[in-house]
Amino acid sequence: MNIRRAEPKDLTKIQQCNLHNLPENYHMKFWAYSFITWPEISYLAEDSSGRVVGYVLSSIEPDEEYPWLQVGHVNSLSVLRTYRRLGLAKRLMLLSKKAMIESYNIEYVQLHVRKSNRAAFSLYSEKLGFKIHRKEVGYCELVTWVLRLLSLTIQSDGDGEDAYSMRIVLKPRSFTHRLGRRVQAFVYARQRAVANWTLKCAKRVSQIK
Repeated sequence: MNIRRAEPKDLTKIQQCNLHNLPENYHMKFWAYSFITWPEISYLAEDSSGRVVGYVLSSIEPDEEYPWLQVGHVNSLSVLRTYRRLGLAKRLMLLSKKAMIESYNIEYVQLHVRKSNRAAFSLYSEKLGFKIHRKEVGYCELVTWVLRLLSLTIQSDGDGEDAYSMRIVLKPRSFTHRLGRRVQAFVYARQRAVANWTLKCAKRVSQIK
C-alpha cells in the first residue's frame, strides 16, 4: 500500500473512488480547482496495481469570525470498503493536517459529517480528536443545492439530513483573537468615519454646483 500526495494526473482515479463510495459526487472542475489552488494538502492511497483505494481532499478557507485567519477544511474523505479498518483514513487525515499546518499555519481543521455516519463520527472524534462545533440542520440538502447551482456536482443525495460541523483546534483562541477583535472594531470604525466624510464632501460639492 502506497500513500502519497495527490497530483493532477490522479484526478480521474480519485473521482472513481468518490463515485463508488459517497453520495456527494463532485464535478471534475471541483477536483481540479482544489489541486491547482492547494496542491500540498490532499493525499491518496493506492494498491500495488496503482488503483486509488482512498483519498482525502482538503482546502484552505478564511475563518468565519476572523477572516484574516486561515483554517483547514476537509472536503471529502473516502476509503473503499474492502480496504477499511486498516487505518488508511486516519493516516490520510494526519498527513493532510500536517501539510496544512506546515504550509498555511492554520488555526484549526474543520469538516462536516452526516449525523447518521457513526463510523466516520467515531473516527473523527475518538481517533483524531475532533469536537462538535455545532449541528447544521439540513446541511446535506443545502450543500447539494449550492454545488448544483455552481455546477460542481454531477449527482448528490441531497436528502436534507443534518450534519455535525466538527473542529480540531490547533491554536488556542487567546491573545491573537482578542487583538483581532480590537483590530476589527478599529478598522470598522475607521471605514465608517471615511464613508461619512466622503458623503459630507459629496454633499458640499453638489451644493457648490
